Amino acid sequence: MPTRTRKATKTQKTTRIPKSALERHKRQIPVRLSHIRGNRSQRSFARELGVFQQNVNRYENGTTPHADFLITLALQEGVSLDWLLLGRGRPRRR
Repeated sequence: MPTRTRKATKTQKTTRIPKSALERHKRQIPVRLSHIRGNRSQRSFARELGVFQQNVNRYENGTTPHADFLITLALQEGVSLDWLLLGRGRPRRR
């Protein structure tokens, strides 16, 4: 049986973000992570988040963090994911 493809309706929009914009946002995540960590050591920060210090180090050095890390960080630190990922809005939620 042939497969059927659904056509996008007017209400379904696909937003394509230029690759350069994605890379620019990804390069800012380590800077924002360091900002959130502040004066805490990577080891104590990692312990507070329940992750390994090596992961915090990798993320601060440019490895893209996993979603579960980002969600944990946002919840425990009261940080806006919109700010963390895209730089929009305020760093801390009210």
